[in-house]
Formats: sequence, structure tokens, C-alpha cells
Amino acid sequence: MRMRATLGAVVGALALSALVVPAAQADEVHGDTTISNVVVNGGSAVVVGTTAKKTITVSFTAKDAPGVKWAEAILYHGANIDSADSAAVANSSDGRATCTVVNATTSTCKSTFDMDPNANLIDAVAGGWKVWALAQGKDADYVQKDNAKTFSVQRLSKLTVNASPEPVKKGKTVTVTGKLSRANWDDNAYHGYTAQSVKLQFRKKTSSTYTTIKTIKSDSSGNLKTTTTATVDGYFRYSFAGTSTTPAVNASGDYVDVQ
Repeated sequence: MRMRATLGAVVGALALSALVVPAAQADEVHGDTTISNVVVNGGSAVVVGTTAKKTITVSFTAKDAPGVKWAEAILYHGANIDSADSAAVANSSDGRATCTVVNATTSTCKSTFDMDPNANLIDAVAGGWKVWALAQGKDADYVQKDNAKTFSVQRLSKLTVNASPEPVKKGKTVTVTGKLSRANWDDNAYHGYTAQSVKLQFRKKTSSTYTTIKTIKSDSSGNLKTTTTATVDGYFRYSFAGTSTTPAVNASGDYVDVQ
């Protein structure tokens, strides 16, 4: 059975402070407390495979005139945090954010989160996620942001290639096969990514740059197959540009000796 994170426990914990946490339905501002400069996973999409969890860091700047008392963040998928799928909430693994004082008014805060295909990730929630953030000043001013930052959570992609025959005579046909697959978080396996545009690319043995020959689509099993004409020694590869739910990936080049 998958263990699903819940928002209630976190909000309940926050309510133990002097601040009474408002309903998490929209931004709330009381006083001059601010949250800014929110960065998720160093600014990169969060890419997760089939079994291993990925631990990421969320950092942000919190300010209040007499200084910041504490701060917290939660990651979720959905229109807002109250309507988030219970399977798609990530609570910080270290409790409240760790805040470091920069000066009398400003602190930099960080929290770590586990994105886990065995816990809070299912295929339906790949794509856009949001950061819910809350900070309280030493004077009990506070700010709550329902969508402090958006970021992408993607299903890890894989791409293979094989060019044959090897070697091949100049002017003859080269058949290039491969497969585009991606992580399935529902059954923890890789499955073919169907009906996706993938580029067949080639680079000469003496070059470091790939050039696109043609674009084809993966079949109903994610398989790729096309033909081209052998001209010079070099490397064939497939290249996938990615989608909102799946990252870009290039296959390792397969060398063909043209005789």
C-alpha cells in the first residue's frame, strides 16, 4: 500500500505556534512580511524514475521589519492546496524551514522534500506543481502564498538507438531503430512513450555537431524505425525534445563505418 502525505498534519503542526494559520485558499498578508526569490531544485525540473525517491531543496527569502520568526513550505499539485490530490502533496522532511539570518529584517530559508514514486507521485500528477509558503515575523505579522512558485515534476525518459548494417557500403540503406520510454509511477516500470515526435540525427566522425535528418513518430509501443542513406563514417542518434511531463533526452550515438 502506498503511503500518502496529507496536508492536515502539517497545518496542524503550524497551528501550534502563536500564529493562527488561515485557511489555505488564497494569499493572506498581515503586516509587512514578504516571501520572495523562491527556487525549487536549483531552478531545474524535478525528474524522477521508477523506484528511487529524489530529495530536492526549496529555498526562499523571508522579510519582516523586526525579523523573521519562522517559515514553512509545502509542495502540491492541483488548482490550490485545499483541492490538491492527497497523492500529490509533499511535506518537508525537515519540518519547518531552516532560516538563516542575513540581517535584522531578512532571512534565507530552506526546506528539503522527498519526491517518491512509491509515495506521493502517480502518473496523473506529472507536470506542473506549486509551492505553498508561509512566513511569520517576530511581531506576529505573516504572509501566506498559495502559489509562491510553479515548477515541473517529470517522468524520467530513456531513448535507445541502433543503426545497421555495420559496416555498410556507401550509398546503401541504413536502418535505424530505437525506443522512447518513460517512467510509469503507477506500476514502477518503464513503458514506451507513444506518438511522440523524435528526430533522427547524424554527425560525421570528424565533427562534434549533430544535424537532423528527419523527424518520425514513436509507434504504439514507443518503438522507432526509419531508413536513410549511408554517405560517410559517423554516428546516428535519436533526439527527443521533451514534453511538460517528460524531459528531453538524447540517445548515445551509434557509430557506422561506411565503406
